[in-house]
Amino acid sequence: MADLDFYFDPVCPFAWMTSKWVREVSRQRDYSVDWKFISLRLLNAEIDYASHFPAGYERGHTAGLELLRVAAAVRKDHGSEVIGSLYAAYGAEIFDSPPGRQADLHRDPEGFAAPILEGLGLPVDLASAVFDTAFDTEIQAETDRALSLTGRDVGTPILHFEPPEGMALFGPVISRLMNPDEAVAMWDHVVALSRFGGFAELKRSLREVPQLRSFGIEEGVVGAQEDWQQGHRRDAAGS
Repeated sequence: MADLDFYFDPVCPFAWMTSKWVREVSRQRDYSVDWKFISLRLLNAEIDYASHFPAGYERGHTAGLELLRVAAAVRKDHGSEVIGSLYAAYGAEIFDSPPGRQADLHRDPEGFAAPILEGLGLPVDLASAVFDTAFDTEIQAETDRALSLTGRDVGTPILHFEPPEGMALFGPVISRLMNPDEAVAMWDHVVALSRFGGFAELKRSLREVPQLRSFGIEEGVVGAQEDWQQGHRRDAAGS
């Protein structure tokens, strides 16, 4: 049993930033992470994207589901231990590369996944799983499991601390990384909150643009603060 279950969608920038924080703390503390799936596309299956999300979100969330299908195929053939490395490779290409890689993913998800698999020494033909909807049942079940731990009014990431008995929380949602000492301090505070069964929520919708190259924000630069709603930017009218 891992010390932390981390539920991620590969296309969520905040899940990616939180995962980098978790990896930093895990380098300093002796604990293990089980990387699990949650699909924003399946979570929003009943939502009309045109009226609820900015343009392009449906294709982006679908691309996340397609990459999770590949991850499910990898896990089936090679075990769960490789999923952390696969997610790290996904995120580095999507978010820590110059702008444009997300467009490549949206246009050709199989072509996007193939070199990532090759770089990890995994069979390149597993990239064809982007089209294999048979994996959606498994991904849906894992998504449902995550939501059963937190309730449905959440997004990604979901962190389940000290499973199976520990509390699961949406977040923490962060826009940039702190120094290693601060990372550990924040970890201790978040774990302390998770250990109190009466804790429910701390939240604000004002967020910095994530410190990611794909957003045009380089390391050392603090992104402008914006008002976000349910994981996406509000439009100019605030809707």
